[in-house]
Amino acid sequence: MDRFGHLQFFKRGPARTGAPELTSSLPAGRLRSREVQDRMKKIALIAFLLAVCVAAGRAQESRQDVSISGMGLIEPFIASSTDVQVHSTTAYGALASYRFMLTPSSALEANYGITYQNKINYAEPNFGPLGITILTRNQEISVAYVRTFYYHKLNPFIEGGPGAMIFLPIVNSGTTVLGAKQVTGIGGMYGAGFAYEISPSFDIRGEFRSFVTKVPSFGDPGGYKFDTNKWYNIFTPTVGVAYHF
Repeated sequence: MDRFGHLQFFKRGPARTGAPELTSSLPAGRLRSREVQDRMKKIALIAFLLAVCVAAGRAQESRQDVSISGMGLIEPFIASSTDVQVHSTTAYGALASYRFMLTPSSALEANYGITYQNKINYAEPNFGPLGITILTRNQEISVAYVRTFYYHKLNPFIEGGPGAMIFLPIVNSGTTVLGAKQVTGIGGMYGAGFAYEISPSFDIRGEFRSFVTKVPSFGDPGGYKFDTNKWYNIFTPTVGVAYHF
């Protein structure tokens, strides 16, 4: 009521609770856009971390290794249907190998081996009482599929594949005929061995290997016929060390 006796009515505003009012200078559409962007960033970060974990796991599975081994080369006695008999001495050398793991238990392997020298003696009634001797250096080039079986630190394996064996005659006083020619025998290798892990990066590797190829004739030097029509099963045992990376 005012001073003249009239009643007065006032419009009441909204009640205040004492809590501060939330205000934003951004429209509602822009707020929703920012929330979507933040959510997408989180999803992208999770996807990146998953990709890194998968890549790390595959890197551990796809291991490679190189090895160097001492090698013996033992050529067996050959008695043929052509009356030519072949005797050989043992040769010693080295074998270098590279493996690429296709899966944790299978791999492809490439090999190169070389020996110092050995004697191959051809005996036949027309060759004289001592026969004909050719000093030879052997080289092996081969590829193989390797299957490994894991038993803690001792891991046996088997392998096999095609290859070439090069018989290189050495011309010196130990070779008793002139005109011997280099021969490349195409064949295959097979073997079985084990790898014993001594650390995550190194293992000791031993294997009994064989290489199958035709007995070389060295081009029938001096007019002599060295043909045997036989195949060699050459034994090439190895012992060495492998490095994994």
